[in-house]
Amino acid sequence: MKLIIGLGNPGKQYEYTRHNIGFECIDALSKKWDAPLNQMKFNGMYATVHRPEGKVILLKPLTYMNLSGECVRPLMDYFDIDIEDIIVIYDDLDLETGKLRLRQKGSAGGHNGIKSLIQHLGTQEFNRIRVGISRPPAGMKVPDYVLAKFTKDESPIIEQAIDKTVAAVESSLSKKFIEVMNEFNAN
Repeated sequence: MKLIIGLGNPGKQYEYTRHNIGFECIDALSKKWDAPLNQMKFNGMYATVHRPEGKVILLKPLTYMNLSGECVRPLMDYFDIDIEDIIVIYDDLDLETGKLRLRQKGSAGGHNGIKSLIQHLGTQEFNRIRVGISRPPAGMKVPDYVLAKFTKDESPIIEQAIDKTVAAVESSLSKKFIEVMNEFNAN
């Protein structure tokens, strides 16, 4: 069983913001696979999908970004999901808007959602898809920037990044993550 986790914040005021790109990717997978997120457990909203490659859970933790691990760890324990079978999708300030970077491990890099996951999972070694949102313009504070919506110019770039993320997740269901990394990091 695979667990695909999109990080974000619940609530209307956070929809379509830079920090919620993980939620947007989960919504895109949910729509493509016709799998509404209509189940709740451990303060997370999820869908269980039966794919030809096996069972997949799509998850949006509703704990707010900084407490994401509080939802993910108990859900992994409940469904007996191994650490190598998860993929975490989240925003990254250090990547150009729309650029993807897949990794199998790494530090939190200042991302509080990833900090929470590392704390609750007890390891930095888990698969991740980082979606670039770039750095804020001069004079703008990071919290204000990540909680702002994408600009009109950024929107088509982000739509393409979401499509690529969906393709990477689908590819990971039948390939080793290292192969998916090689394929998608080359682009």
